[in-house]
Amino acid sequence: MTKVKVSIIGVKGYAGEELLKILLRHKFVEIVSVSGRMDGKPRHICEMYPYLKGKADIFCEDIVEEKISELSDVVFTALPHGVPMSIVPAILSKGKKVIDLSGDFRLRNIKEYEKWYGIDHSAKALIKRAVYGLPEIYRNKIKRASLIANPGCYPTTVILGCLPLLKKDLVHKTGIISDSKSGISGGGRNFVKNYSGPDTYAYKIAGIHRHIPEIEQEITLSDILGSPVRITFTPHILAQERGMLSTIYMKLKHKSDREELFAVFRKYYSKEIFVRVVESAHTKHVENTNFCDISVDVDRRTGYAIVTSAIDNLVKGAAGQAVQNLNIMCGFKEQEGLL
Repeated sequence: MTKVKVSIIGVKGYAGEELLKILLRHKFVEIVSVSGRMDGKPRHICEMYPYLKGKADIFCEDIVEEKISELSDVVFTALPHGVPMSIVPAILSKGKKVIDLSGDFRLRNIKEYEKWYGIDHSAKALIKRAVYGLPEIYRNKIKRASLIANPGCYPTTVILGCLPLLKKDLVHKTGIISDSKSGISGGGRNFVKNYSGPDTYAYKIAGIHRHIPEIEQEITLSDILGSPVRITFTPHILAQERGMLSTIYMKLKHKSDREELFAVFRKYYSKEIFVRVVESAHTKHVENTNFCDISVDVDRRTGYAIVTSAIDNLVKGAAGQAVQNLNIMCGFKEQEGLL
């Protein structure tokens, strides 16, 4: 099989580094370019990541879209929001495919993007072209896509945790609450440099986190009637490097027990390689994997279903899911490079 030529733009960040680690063990890809903001001073990747000595022989260079496009079949953009929208159009115009890990192409409503991200969108024409890259929902669309909007880490845990009960109409779509916690790597390298821990705390409280419209968009779209959803979402920083856990509260429409809800989840995800329905979801159990572990309980006293959903924020929450999307787009086994 001819190898797919891939490039990583943004290899200096956590997600870019994780992409590199995964793609180096992928049998059917060739990494032809890695780039970032280098200020005209290329560095060998093993200088940046010494543990890759003997595994990778490539220089990290400045981002030059034209050169990268010429070399590549598929380009991963692992950059802060606002940057990919200025790079992706040129790459797509060369007939290449793009998997973008930022928030630039996730929201279908331009006004919502500009409201939540606080900047004008310069590539509005690409929004309709982008496919939201959550394989458990959009696998068939991903197969035909040229532009993938890789989901956010928090939305991955919440959407996968909510969908089975919403699809079966077992819970109310109003009053959903998600208490979500992320390891410090979710904040990026600059955040980690300044983090003084161990310290666990809530941030962006009271409905201001940028992942909220993404979660609401996808849960709303999951309903055939498309009735709008509002979610109360509070993120927290955990005093650990990686891992993410969301605890989601949904009001049951009728009396249910744990066994009934477990059966719903098991059936819904029975054919999904990377979703495991478990007795108890732990971040330790998904660390360095592309799995999402989900558990469900019933609070009979209050009538709430309580779902816990755990992922590695850098893998299923970023790079691993991006490679899962690559595999679907290219017709590889979905688990290639990931198991």
